[in-house]
Amino acid sequence: MAERSGPVLDDNRMLSLVARKSIDEVTRPDILVVVGSGQPDLGNDTVSDWLRAVDAHTTWTASVCTGSLILGAAGLLKGRRATTHWLAMDKLERFGAEPVDERVVFDGKYVTGAGVSAGIDMGLSLVGRVAGDTHAQAAQLMMEYDPRPPYDAGSPDKAPAALVERFRGAGLALE
Repeated sequence: MAERSGPVLDDNRMLSLVARKSIDEVTRPDILVVVGSGQPDLGNDTVSDWLRAVDAHTTWTASVCTGSLILGAAGLLKGRRATTHWLAMDKLERFGAEPVDERVVFDGKYVTGAGVSAGIDMGLSLVGRVAGDTHAQAAQLMMEYDPRPPYDAGSPDKAPAALVERFRGAGLALE
């Protein structure tokens, strides 16, 4: 699903996915997951209006990566604990959220995941809450999610300082 049905290009215009439904066609999702990108569109009133409208009916409203900024721009994270990609963490306060440096944050019906890989943790945690631990464990087993990264540089606290500063210097285009 996307603002309009049809092909949706990624930020680099290299990958296209097909949205089978537009947001106008989805009015009462039970679980809503907003994904982020390197350049989330925070000024899209159509999407913000839709998010506020459907959020009134969701059991769970979730986001991955900078998707939390999109939820925040819609006013859904005011006064709530939330996380996002580490390069965007300081942007959450702009929307009245309380930034939390964790991979997955639950605050009421709102669930936010940090960077892209934290989306798996968020998804499994949500499955556990919705369907129980056994279902979450089964999902984890079937996707063989047993992370053993080849490097221990997956957060700014662990990565080489020069690498962290290089990305901070490049910044994320969030305006």
